[in-house]
Amino acid sequence: MKQRQRGVTFLGMITFGAIVAFVGIMGAQVFPTYTEYLTIQKAVNKAAVGATVAEVRSIFDKAASVDYITSISGKDLEVTKQGEKVVVSFEYQREFHMGGPAYLVMKYKGASR
Repeated sequence: MKQRQRGVTFLGMITFGAIVAFVGIMGAQVFPTYTEYLTIQKAVNKAAVGATVAEVRSIFDKAASVDYITSISGKDLEVTKQGEKVVVSFEYQREFHMGGPAYLVMKYKGASR
């Protein structure tokens, strides 16, 4: 009696490996930008204690130089007031070349709490 063999074909294994490699490469490019976004959010929350626009931007620029934030600077921040509270918001995007004419665009947006 012959038993039917089970398993993954070589072509299936190569395809699965290529998909895992592609996801790993994209993840390795996206992860640092996400951690930078979290660092920017933390710096914006620190900067929101400033009383004037110039002071808010100065506080952010100091935090950005310490935490190595390169995506935005103090001049890119939008500073508004809601009642007596200073609200600092930001928005930027990063793009990654995936291959050929394809790009992955990550849009980041946030505001102080």
